[in-house]
Amino acid sequence: MDSLLQALQPLPMTLLFTIPLLFLLGLVFRTRRRLPYPPGPKGLPIIGNMSLVDQLTHRGLAKLAKQFGGIFHLRIGYLHMVAVSSPDMARQVLQFQDNIFSNRPATIAISYLTYDRADMAFAHYGPFWRQMRKLCVMKLFSRKRAESWESVRDEVDSTVRDVAANTGKAVNIGELVFSLTRNIIYRAAFGSLSHDGQDEFIGILQEFSKLFGAFNIADFIPWLGWADPQGLNARLEKARRSLDGFIDHIIDDHINKKKNHGVVEGDTDMVDDLLAFYSEEAKVNESDDSIKLTRDNIKAIIMDVMFGGTETVASAIEWAMAELMKSPEDLKKCEDGRPLFDTLQCG
Repeated sequence: MDSLLQALQPLPMTLLFTIPLLFLLGLVFRTRRRLPYPPGPKGLPIIGNMSLVDQLTHRGLAKLAKQFGGIFHLRIGYLHMVAVSSPDMARQVLQFQDNIFSNRPATIAISYLTYDRADMAFAHYGPFWRQMRKLCVMKLFSRKRAESWESVRDEVDSTVRDVAANTGKAVNIGELVFSLTRNIIYRAAFGSLSHDGQDEFIGILQEFSKLFGAFNIADFIPWLGWADPQGLNARLEKARRSLDGFIDHIIDDHINKKKNHGVVEGDTDMVDDLLAFYSEEAKVNESDDSIKLTRDNIKAIIMDVMFGGTETVASAIEWAMAELMKSPEDLKKCEDGRPLFDTLQCG
């Protein structure tokens, strides 16, 4: 027994020297294998170039490009970023090697609220994204599908009547157009003739929008995520629970309706179209153009559609109206072309 203890006594001393040596060797080999980053401003320990965040507008990036060249490197916390400014570099990234750079970065909020990129907007470029794009083009937003949505014509007619009834009064174009696009997309997505629950759903989307754009220190310094100094984790969980409760109820109603009454051609909405590809497990097979969507996929896609079809479209229409008000000549051309649309509608 004594001899065994004597033999084991040098072991702790050996481990004391061996473990740090192996760690240093691994660090050296890892550093040698890593290609150097492009030039860029030197950063501070841990936070890197985070002190420059308020200067990283297009003007600030242009100044850095003059100093470091058409491609330069920034480190925001533990996140490495590369800015491309020259036409040649931009052509390489956006045209010749676009497949390599096609994935969109996802923050903690985006990953969590999109069910780990189960949607199309943030999905990784690959078979799933390509099939999702094909599904949207061929099924959800095809010309035939758009023509079948009476909700568009109904809501536009209702809005025109409201404006005509208030002739001579000031009109808030932003609120009017946002209400119009919201009503159209809500009816097209869920098939509801009433606006019951719409305010609740828009409130959920507005909270999502705030969380998507919120600065989260854990995105840049990951080990601070467990502490959650900004209290964002609780807001993320609450927001997703709200979306789950709202859309799960609608999906269940559509499934029960299909079981009890079947699907009437021409009386379907976006949820019905997506449920035609529903499966408990997601599956993509490019060889036979088949795709299966999970419930998370359906919820994430609906969220994409609501985001893209409400605020974005409403803002574009509002800015277009503002530009027409500034240009009487262009406004006159639009007014002169109005009888053409009346003729097309009558035909």
